[in-house]
Amino acid sequence: MNYGYVRVSTINQNINRQIEEMYKLNLTDETIFVDRLSGKDFERPNYQLLKRKLKKDDLLIIKSIDRLGRNYNMIIEEWSDITKSIEANIFVIDMPLLDTRVEGKNLVGKFISDIVLQILSFVAETERDNIRQRQAEGIRIAREKGVHLGRPKYILPDNFEEIAKKFKRKEITNVIAAKILNMNRGTFLKYVKQYKIK
Repeated sequence: MNYGYVRVSTINQNINRQIEEMYKLNLTDETIFVDRLSGKDFERPNYQLLKRKLKKDDLLIIKSIDRLGRNYNMIIEEWSDITKSIEANIFVIDMPLLDTRVEGKNLVGKFISDIVLQILSFVAETERDNIRQRQAEGIRIAREKGVHLGRPKYILPDNFEEIAKKFKRKEITNVIAAKILNMNRGTFLKYVKQYKIK
């Protein structure tokens, strides 16, 4: 049996392009499973339903490898589970080398797929490391130049100290103090404590 899996990250994204590709390969609505969820993990209801249906020698078709998920280490584990534990096949439309179907006794399809997947995983992991390294380098350079990173520094109202002292002397409540200063109550209390106003 052939099945298709389609995934988009949000309910607003369009699935038509992926569905059209499935129709071209003679899949029907009954054999196409769709999730509108993030690819951060495999806890997706229709994907899990599809996996329960998959049997030995079935074929799972996906448009691209990132439709399975966005973490290549997780994808490799999932790929192995489907192709080695369940003994079903996978075909990735956008990358025909990722096709585990075996003609007769020829094992080349599975072998090449495993190698390509490992290479993709390595490239993805290297790119993630490079991004992290560039970010760290950018942060270091910015700090050396005295650039403030993170949230903009909160500027206290001019009359903060005067109102905070009134609060400390119990002349007004923190709710009234925050209202006078046009601040959030939690922010007011945080800065009262931070500046150790007596």
